[in-house]
Amino acid sequence: MIDGALIVAMLVAAMRTATPLIFAALGELIVEKAGCVNLGVEGMMLVGAVTGFAVGYTTGNFALAFAVGAIAGAVLSMIYGVLVLHLHVNQYAAGLALTIVGGGASAFWGQAWQGLNMRGMGPLEIPGLSALPTLGDLFSRLDAMVYLALLAAAAIAYVLTRTRLGLIIRAVGENHDSAHALGVSVIGVRYGAIAFGGAMAGIGGAYLSCVMTPLWIEGMTAGRGWIAVALVVFATWRPARLVLGAWLFGLVTIMQLHGQGFGLAVPSQILAMLPYLVTILVLVLISRDATRIRLNAPGSLGKPFQPTA
Repeated sequence: MIDGALIVAMLVAAMRTATPLIFAALGELIVEKAGCVNLGVEGMMLVGAVTGFAVGYTTGNFALAFAVGAIAGAVLSMIYGVLVLHLHVNQYAAGLALTIVGGGASAFWGQAWQGLNMRGMGPLEIPGLSALPTLGDLFSRLDAMVYLALLAAAAIAYVLTRTRLGLIIRAVGENHDSAHALGVSVIGVRYGAIAFGGAMAGIGGAYLSCVMTPLWIEGMTAGRGWIAVALVVFATWRPARLVLGAWLFGLVTIMQLHGQGFGLAVPSQILAMLPYLVTILVLVLISRDATRIRLNAPGSLGKPFQPTA
């Protein structure tokens, strides 16, 4: 029988596992709302992970580590921006190239940090939450970045639906020609969205290497960038659904780890792929209404823009 302490421990681990995915997917959501598809999330997370770890290990300052990881992800995303917005390269090909570049660059830069580890981030004590019955133990074990990811999701949902900036982003993504005719700088908005997406992916990568598993390992994202891209589409570009999908991935990941610990007679390879398989299957079931996806998808998503005047 599973006791309450084990359940709380699994929930804490699941939310921590979901946090880098939430950051990366929220960034990609903004990019796609602006009309671009950046498949380079995996590469930007890896660059954010290695730079964030290098700074965090050297200085012991988590805020600086996340800031540098965000900058690294944003800088790398500008390669995609130039290729797509000025050279009019196919968005999918440019994103795939960014993943390859990010993976190779992180492997090269991370050689000096391979095998090192650092002190992880401690939990954030929020007055009142830790005193709640049943859930108090859960809240008392979560770090600040878990809360920040949830605040970011709420803030992005608010900006997209309640502010002028959100209206401009959605207008550019829905019909870039009409937005351009109204005087909106489509290229400028998309550059901003791409940079924001890269920064969020970099923060997600830095969380992986500085908090979740405070060490640097080559390829440590393990496909989370691709899950982030899938989450955006299957969540029909809604932050709340995106968070739920990330939590599902985190929970199944932790369950498969506990399954290995309990000695289940299942090949380890099957258990390792279970989080990805279950997450995608559930999201496919949730989004099986193709009409709803088409209605929620930005109208200019993936389409190149060339200003006429």
